[in-house]
Amino acid sequence: MQARTVSPLSRTAGFTLVELMVVVVIATILLSIAVPSYMIQIRESRRTDARTGLLDLAGREESYNAAMNAYTNIAANLGYTAFPATIGSGYYTITVSCVAAYGAVLGCDPNANAPTGPSYYLTATPIAGTSQANDTQCTSFSVDSQGNQFSTGTAAITTCWSSQ
Repeated sequence: MQARTVSPLSRTAGFTLVELMVVVVIATILLSIAVPSYMIQIRESRRTDARTGLLDLAGREESYNAAMNAYTNIAANLGYTAFPATIGSGYYTITVSCVAAYGAVLGCDPNANAPTGPSYYLTATPIAGTSQANDTQCTSFSVDSQGNQFSTGTAAITTCWSSQ
């Protein structure tokens, strides 16, 4: 039987450094595309929490008005422990910004044609220190008793209130 010699230059099974670096570069490119897209989707889902919470609070106001013939800013009357109330995943709070009795002007509504009482104005604002507080496109959301929708930020109201 003849002895087998192994050349020091023979290639063993495995990956070269160049092949590994190509894989790292491709993975980095994919992550640089995927992570920002993921963060946008997360931000939009949290906005949905804010809008849903506001519309739920508006429904509670309407139910209270149907029973008591007035709107209220007392949290217990609307099923909450206190205002501002944390909603959804804990990135927004909602509150009754103001209410107006019959014939009174709703003073906190930014709408030039703010309704006279009975009326209300509800607001959802991001909680400070959360990532949602850095959302400059749709900073806060509001709705009044006439169903008018408002938002602050750099994006249009229709963009902030749409379910993209």
